[in-house]
Amino acid sequence: MPAEENSSKKFKSGYVAIVGAPNVGKSTLLNRLLKQKISITAPKPQTTRNRILGILTEPDYQMVLVDTPGIHQAQDVFNQALVDTALSSLNEADSICFMIEPGASGRQVNDYIIENLRQVRTPAILVINKVDSLKNKEELLPLIDSYREKLDFHAVIPISALKGVGVGDLMNELRAILPEGPRYFPEEYATDQPERFFVAELVREKIFHLAHQEVPYAAAVVVDNFTEIPERNLIEIDATINVERDSQKAIIIGKGGQMLKEIGKQARAEIETFLGCHIFLKLFVRVRKNWRKDPRALREFGYRQQT
Repeated sequence: MPAEENSSKKFKSGYVAIVGAPNVGKSTLLNRLLKQKISITAPKPQTTRNRILGILTEPDYQMVLVDTPGIHQAQDVFNQALVDTALSSLNEADSICFMIEPGASGRQVNDYIIENLRQVRTPAILVINKVDSLKNKEELLPLIDSYREKLDFHAVIPISALKGVGVGDLMNELRAILPEGPRYFPEEYATDQPERFFVAELVREKIFHLAHQEVPYAAAVVVDNFTEIPERNLIEIDATINVERDSQKAIIIGKGGQMLKEIGKQARAEIETFLGCHIFLKLFVRVRKNWRKDPRALREFGYRQQT
């Protein structure tokens, strides 16, 4: 149920799903539209694992932006859960931002996404990201034509989510197609996720930035303790980094514990900014063998397959 009805019939609200292949810039776009960091980013694909809502409320509208995991050809239970999460958003949204980037990469995945877009009547905007990487902007024309032949897009908008180019045009288009409706969340809300979720995500982001190869993908972070101490303007946080093998645990800890210390240092700095208070952060590392293949572990760590 909506948190609050708006007395004006002209108030507009709706859900906007941001979908696309891994590493196309969905989380960067979400953060840019919200003008604050809600979704973690990393140069590696498949950083986003959960559906994350970013809530933008203005006097005349409320836009609920849905960041989704990258859609790809899943080979296991874990990745299929991510793809199911992303595709489920298509049926729930009032409009869709389908993000692609210039070049031939990802065409097969993009065709698969288009097949799913054909199954819904939701207006879809083709968002071509990373156009700042193009030396010749005329290269966009055949790309746009090829995608328009596959689907009747509501609009096609080239952008650079990283630099902000074209994002204003995209926002204008999204506002224009918002339906009339109520506020779904109180206007002070920026997301529907609890603070614990973002603490875990910020720790996981630092693992993506600092560790290499398979290690970040094998890591799941769970916040075990979140104790507020108001009189000291302090929050004590215990979090466990779950990995699949002893070798991955050794990498996360690092020689003399240096890697784990650096992960904690960088995460703590961003968590303090996010929560606006001092943080005492303790990190632990635990081996949970093959957790990505274990449905029970997936549920425990917050990755649920759609039914």
